[in-house]
Parts: sequence; structure tokens; C-alpha cells
Amino acid sequence: MDATSNTADSTTAGLSADEIALYDRQIRLWGAQAQERIRSANILLISLRALGTEIAKNLTLAGINSLTIVDDSPITEEDLGAQYFLRNEDIGKPRADAAIPRIQELNPRVTVKSGGSLQNLLLQNQNYYTPFDIVIACDLDFNTTCNINDACHLAGRPFYAAGIHGFYGYVFVDLKAHEFVVEREKSNKPTQLGPESETRSILAVTDKPDVPSNGKKMEMVKKQERYCPLRLANTSPLPADTLANRRKLKSVPPLLPCLRALFDFQSAYSRLPTHTTQDLGVFATLVNLKSQELTVPPLSADSLRSFLHNLGAEIVPTAAFVGGRLSEDVINVLGKREQPIQNFALFDGDAMDGRIYCLYTKPPELLVGPELMAMGMGGMPMQVDLGGANVGNGVGMTMGGTGVNGDAGYAVPMEVVGGAPAGAENASVGNGVDGEVAGSGADAAAAPSIAATISAPTSAPANETGVTNDA
Repeated sequence: MDATSNTADSTTAGLSADEIALYDRQIRLWGAQAQERIRSANILLISLRALGTEIAKNLTLAGINSLTIVDDSPITEEDLGAQYFLRNEDIGKPRADAAIPRIQELNPRVTVKSGGSLQNLLLQNQNYYTPFDIVIACDLDFNTTCNINDACHLAGRPFYAAGIHGFYGYVFVDLKAHEFVVEREKSNKPTQLGPESETRSILAVTDKPDVPSNGKKMEMVKKQERYCPLRLANTSPLPADTLANRRKLKSVPPLLPCLRALFDFQSAYSRLPTHTTQDLGVFATLVNLKSQELTVPPLSADSLRSFLHNLGAEIVPTAAFVGGRLSEDVINVLGKREQPIQNFALFDGDAMDGRIYCLYTKPPELLVGPELMAMGMGGMPMQVDLGGANVGNGVGMTMGGTGVNGDAGYAVPMEVVGGAPAGAENASVGNGVDGEVAGSGADAAAAPSIAATISAPTSAPANETGVTNDA
């Protein structure tokens, strides 16, 4: 595309001369029409820790219309090591309020404002999310993330979830149904319309009128991707091509079963695992069960130990990589260009490895006839055995309330029985999950041998991860 066509495209797209000059490099990458879509986008960002800081910076520089940040947590001294919009004098102030003026300085054309507290956000129903083009939730617990995801799914708003733990990170994407265009070299065989995979379909194909200097003919292929909420993705099997290939199964990173185990642990106990013997045993059992569920090889003790030592830690390089990958995908989705993430992206900083897996199960609104009858119109409550304990895995679904003001999403029946820590009898599991915890662990079987190889530090506090916040 030459400079003349760029200028013409920019004029028709409604960008001013100043905006053309400011975003010139971006316009050359993805075109003026995509830049105009980005310019009109309103983004909701939930949490402004290290990962949220990177996302806020990237999207503000990209030139979105507005960024609303939900985070009124008081700034601590630890925040200063991983969040470069904060200063010593900000300690004690709400995160968003302190950072917004400095984020605004990056691009005065973008409106950056506070969206209040997370507690207030969780009281809203799905209508709250309608004004936003994309919602991004970072570093939240599993139940809270699912509640927000459910509300966005019902509101028809694209949703991203992401989190980092030391050298590890992930991005989850639920765009519900997203159409995009891919430009590619035209094949000798005509492109067929229709399903391309379980989640992706080709809607239309048009020839690109201008021929590149290399003489190759290009075509514009319009596709659609369908997504499912995190509650379903968390229990979905690996893609069929991965399950059918032993080499691919062996290459599935240990991070995936560890994350699923972490999500189940958070659902049951509303916190991260500590370094107590009891927590280590429960978590190790969950990881083994998730490995079996995914049909991947069992984790080594070193892999499990590394993940546990990184839990809860913030490292700037990890935040930069995961935040950059998420921001890139958001820009592609807003511009309706290129294939978006479908639907779980994993980053393993220890192995310097990044993988994307399609963990998909049809959401209830797409089920018809026999499929809906198989779900009994009310979901698929499931349990896993924790050596004598039964932990609901968050798949039992009914269309109804999620705890997001009781108006949106899916209700998740969950019960934890036996094997629970002492003192957890009849404890309520909050965050919109209808469940209870019962039993003191007297009937729980011994943890698998992998747990015995993970030593619990005797001098470290219960919440210490073993990884500092310094980059």
C-alpha cells in the first residue's frame, strides 16, 4: 500500500491530519479504518497491578477513545517495584487515582478515568458492561473472573482475563462471536465457504484488487470465531489434533494443569495455596487429577515446586510479555484484522515457551435439540475426587444468577466434602458460587507421592512465594 492510498484511506476514515501524523506507523501496519475503530474504542480495565500497568500503557499509546480503570486498592511499598506509574509519595492512595494522571500524559487524546472499586463493580448487572467495547480483568481470583466473564458474555461484550505468577502467565479470551478479515496469498484451489474448524467458519472471500510488486494474487478472507466462557473452557478437553498426537501431548506445558488446579483451589478456598503441608497435599492432588483429565503426562516434582514458589509474585518482564501479547490481540480484535487468540495463551518464563490452546465447549446458547437435552436444561455438575474429598469444578451450569447482582450468567453449584482443612466445616464459598465446604479431612486419603517431595519452608510466612517483586 503506497503513501497516496494511505492518505486517501485516512481521509475517508475520518482521521484528522494531526492523528494521521501521530499514528502514522500504526496506520501503515493495519490501515486507517482499523485505526479509526481503535480510536473509537472504550475499554474497561479491572486491576492495575504490574500486568494491568503494561496493558494500560500499550492501549493508551495505541490511541483508544477511553480507558476506565477499576482499582481502588491502597498502594503499598511492594507495588512500587513492579508498577512504574506509581511513586513513593503515592503509598496509601488508591492505585487508579494515583496512576491516571501519569497514564494520561502518554496520550492526551485518550480519556483515562477511574471506574471506582471492584466491590461496586460486582454489584452491577450485565447492562453495566454494554458501553464498553472490550473488558479486561487482570489478576483476579477464579470466581470473580468468571462472574465478570458471565456478565460480559450475556451482554455480548468481548472479554479478556489474564494473570501472572512470577515467571508464569496466561491470557484467556471470550469474544463470544467475532468476525475478522485475513489477507493471504490466493491458492490455486478456490477457498470454500463454511466451517473450517469446530470454532471457526469462513463467511466470505474477495480478491484484493491491487496486485503486489511480486505479482502474487491476494485474497481477503472473512472469518468468524466462536468462543465459550471461562467456566466451560476450564473443563474443556485439549483440541482433538493434540489428543491424537502423542508428541503434542507430551509437549503440553505443566502450566496448564497447574492453572486448572489453581482455579479449582481458589473456587474451594477463595485464596491461593500456602506452603503448609496440608495445602501442598491438596494442590498436588488437584494437579495430578487435572493432568489425568487432560490426558497429559504427570508433572515432575520440580515443575510443581517451581509453580508454587512463583505464586502471587509480580515480575516486570513477565508482565511486559503477557501484557504485550494481550494488548496486541485487543488491537487486532478492535481493528477486525488477523486471527485472534482462541482461547488460552500460556507463557512459561522458565522454559521460555508460549503456547495457545483452543479449550472449547459449546456454550448453552448454541446448544440445540439433543445437545440441550443431554445437559438436562440445567448444566453438567461435575466433581473430582481429592483423595476422599469431592470438589466441584465449576461446570454445573444453569442460566440465571452468578452473584453479579443475581441477574447475569451461570449459577455454579459446588460442594467440597472431606479432605478440607481443619476449621473449614460448613464454611461458605463466596464470590457468587453457590457452595459449601464440609469435613475436616479425617476421611481423606494420603496425598500422592509428589507432595512428599515438596518441602514446606519453616521460616517463610504463609503467603511468601519465594520470588521477589524486583525485575
